[in-house]
Amino acid sequence: MLRIGLTGGIGSGKSTVANCFARLGITVIDSDVIARELVHSGSEALQEIVETFGEGVLRTDGSLDRATLRRRIFGDDGAREKLESILHPRIRQELQARTADVTGPYAILVIPLLIEQNWIAEVDRVLVVDCSPETQISRTMVRDHVSAEEARAVLKSQASREQRLSGADDVIDNDRDRQDLDTRVAQLDRLYRQIGDAP
Repeated sequence: MLRIGLTGGIGSGKSTVANCFARLGITVIDSDVIARELVHSGSEALQEIVETFGEGVLRTDGSLDRATLRRRIFGDDGAREKLESILHPRIRQELQARTADVTGPYAILVIPLLIEQNWIAEVDRVLVVDCSPETQISRTMVRDHVSAEEARAVLKSQASREQRLSGADDVIDNDRDRQDLDTRVAQLDRLYRQIGDAP
């Protein structure tokens, strides 16, 4: 079964593209969704996060306060690496388990940090959702209710546009209109079905 790793920088439109594939009947497995599921109240991963970062990363109801944790690790490489050491092995294991259950010619694996974390071995092809940094910043500001400065800081912490594109097998330009996006996804769907069905 062909595994397509879908990646892109913040605000590039990964979820929009993934939803286009889902509407075509393709299984989409999102590592961010897995990460959220792994830290539900009472989970082993959440307990380890609290032991590492303290009770201050919890809301009053005992759930993880993502915004507080994000602020704690942003700009602190050591703290970020500690969080990644807790979550990434679990995410990877769950990603592999869910992929093994997929039936069909191919699956879309949404992995935002595919390039940064060198998870290339988890996929057969890399699909990069690309757009201009200006578009990324404006989308992130609207979606996350952050300032342009905060959006730029996140952008700088990720792989560069050039690094991401250099690792791509396929690219979707998401600076264009929605009709163009649907057309490009349909083209790639045909390609991936052909590859996935090949003996």
